[in-house]
Amino acid sequence: MIPFCIDVLQGRVPEQNDRKITKPIAVILLAHYVADIHQPLHVGAAYFDEQGRTTDPDKDKSALPDEGGNIFTLELIDDPRRRRGIRKKKFHGFWDYDAVNALFPQVASRLPKKELRAQIEPLKQQLVHDMATNEPRNWQVPANVSLDSYAEAWADEILPISREAHARLEFRHVRPFLDNDRIVATGEAIERRPPGQTLYRTWASGVVRDELHKAGWRLADLLEKIL
Repeated sequence: MIPFCIDVLQGRVPEQNDRKITKPIAVILLAHYVADIHQPLHVGAAYFDEQGRTTDPDKDKSALPDEGGNIFTLELIDDPRRRRGIRKKKFHGFWDYDAVNALFPQVASRLPKKELRAQIEPLKQQLVHDMATNEPRNWQVPANVSLDSYAEAWADEILPISREAHARLEFRHVRPFLDNDRIVATGEAIERRPPGQTLYRTWASGVVRDELHKAGWRLADLLEKIL
């Protein structure tokens, strides 16, 4: 979709296309997808056999995908004690939400959502300013990579991080699950912490900060080159 949006903006695909993606919509989608592709669980996934063990889907055609961690619960070492009625977080949701909010440790995570947003907003604006005015390391794509291949290069870059995001966890009670009309894997992801390794939340929050920083500069660079 990223190359398709680039083609629309550069006029190689007409705005009257089957996907109904006009130039304004292409800009909106690029902002969304360039951010998304820098989230490791949007690019890499785990697959499991019928016994709940991780497996290679290229070798085991019956392997069940984990749906990007959307239906796996996540349990971390530093999780606060769960109160009655509070559900376990989802593996994917942690990366979309908790790991981002962990960039603001001075804000209590147990606040009501409206109050949480109000406290985070000024801190977020400061973070955005810092990211916009300070160039991140290693964000530029090599000069020999064409615009149409940027998305593939970014995905290749984050795959090792996605692998680590899974390798730092132990998957338990994995079983088949009917998700609409597909059989997928569900279960529990439990943090395992080898001696000397940082906590998962701390590591993930650092990854999120670095990746969002690069994603912002890459989006700006991409739009400059396209337009």
